[in-house]
Amino acid sequence: QVQLVESGGGLVQAGGSLRLSCAASGRISSINRMGWYRQAPGKQRELVALINSVGYTNYADSVKGRFTISRDNAKNTVYLQMNSLKPEDTAVYVCFVDLLIDDYWGQGTQVTVSS
Repeated sequence: QVQLVESGGGLVQAGGSLRLSCAASGRISSINRMGWYRQAPGKQRELVALINSVGYTNYADSVKGRFTISRDNAKNTVYLQMNSLKPEDTAVYVCFVDLLIDDYWGQGTQVTVSS
């Protein structure tokens, strides 16, 4: 059993910053990819950013240059630093962890950006 605990969401004005965290715990032997997806009302879930075990990153075009993903392997934690936030970044952000043998998803944390 693996648990994911997300934190850091909230309400921020356009141009502001937020930092999301997702800590994985439980029966974990090795984590491959970690990352974040988001889902806005009426839209499909979309990839925001991924990072693999050696630090290779992948970002959605819409967040490149504004968001930075990082991870602390000792803490099984992934972070998403979000700068220059825009109203269109408003969504539920969901943590994703790939353990190779299975994938796990967090409950999601709401990010709301006001104009």
